[in-house]
Amino acid sequence: MQPRVPSPSAAQGKKAEAIRLAEASRSPWASDWDIDRACEDMLLSSGMVDEAYARYGPTANRGGTYLATFRAVARKYPHKSTSDILADLVKTTPGDEGKWFAAAKDAGLFDEALALAARTPCDPKTLTRAARDYAGNQPAFALGAGLLALYWLAHGCGYEITSADVWAAYLSTMKVAEQMGKAGQVRQDIRRMATSVEPGANFVARILDRELGLP
Repeated sequence: MQPRVPSPSAAQGKKAEAIRLAEASRSPWASDWDIDRACEDMLLSSGMVDEAYARYGPTANRGGTYLATFRAVARKYPHKSTSDILADLVKTTPGDEGKWFAAAKDAGLFDEALALAARTPCDPKTLTRAARDYAGNQPAFALGAGLLALYWLAHGCGYEITSADVWAAYLSTMKVAEQMGKAGQVRQDIRRMATSVEPGANFVARILDRELGLP
């Protein structure tokens, strides 16, 4: 007698039951990432790509960095637009919107990148590199990134920040401002930014006081 081959519907039913059991196993002692990844794999193997993305895509593919996470999801779900993927990922980390700046930049979503970096702290060194690297082909983006680098520096953000980091952000910003014919306006914008934070706590104002003509 030939062995009975399970019908596709039976196989689907078993996977649906497996997903239900996996979801029921969530607890403080279980890894949500492992559960999400297992459930995503079962849906993908059943050809249910849209459901796999909607239920688990943004949470089952976390990498070592926000950029790595974005790339992993975009690679697995090439039919999804990069803007939709970014928006869905941002929703998974409320309060950390600025940390998705590099992912948005990598995807060419320059307006979205600046908007995210303006919402919550973003690494000033990352913003300064963007100001330097994109001065030629995306000057408006580069200028925005440079100004945000100085803004977050003025608010005490960044890891192991030195005066060299402040000067790098300032010079990169002013270089692109000069290219765009906005040097005077941008210098005034930086001056106002530098004086908008309590003087004693404003690293940018202390470093750039003479350059900006601060009292």
